Amino acid sequence: MSTMLDPVTHPRPESLPPAWVEAIPELQALYHSISASLEPEQDVRPRRGLWFEALRQVEPAAARVVLLGQDPYHGEDHGIQQAHGLSFSVPEGVRPPPSLRNMLKEMQTDVGQTLSSGNLMPWAKQGVLLLNASLTTRGGVAGAHSKIWQAFTHAVMRYLGQREAPLVFILWGNHAQQFRPLIASWHQVISSAHPSPLSAHRGFFGSQPYSRVNAALRKLGLGEVQWGEPIAR
Repeated sequence: MSTMLDPVTHPRPESLPPAWVEAIPELQALYHSISASLEPEQDVRPRRGLWFEALRQVEPAAARVVLLGQDPYHGEDHGIQQAHGLSFSVPEGVRPPPSLRNMLKEMQTDVGQTLSSGNLMPWAKQGVLLLNASLTTRGGVAGAHSKIWQAFTHAVMRYLGQREAPLVFILWGNHAQQFRPLIASWHQVISSAHPSPLSAHRGFFGSQPYSRVNAALRKLGLGEVQWGEPIAR
């Protein structure tokens, strides 16, 4: 008989990726405080075990692009939670929410590429850190834990923004752009309106973020990101 636990009813314990604790020691104490604050919560999105998925997929030295989101998705699609620890991304089998749909639409226009799903894990595998400013929220409630995570993500962004090895930062919308003062001048910053339906037509569509990121990476002597697959003609 299998002893494997159901990841929903028996999620694995959450833990910080060691490489990030080594790079930013203060994260451990911050996480202990966060964990205590969230202990009473019954419906945390994403589920425990996925809170640090973005950091788990991209170690500090491997990061070359940072795409900063605001808050995890708090809903479900076909009974599957939308949030899985990567900003803007959804698991396989989940339909892309509106902001992600607009991102994929702009990607087709900008670089002539598409993705078969809304799962952005292929970006993470190439060193794109898909980080949310708040790493969790409550099911059905946007921004429920934003104050709890404020010091934690500020520490991560300060570390990355002052890192000697240059990075490309993607800052969409006013919330992400509030982190701009933490980013040193030797990094490249790509900013525009947010891809949300409320703002996409006010500067996101036509902003060409994907080709601009690759141009910035070339300028820094780094390899380009393969955003998707070429659209069949």
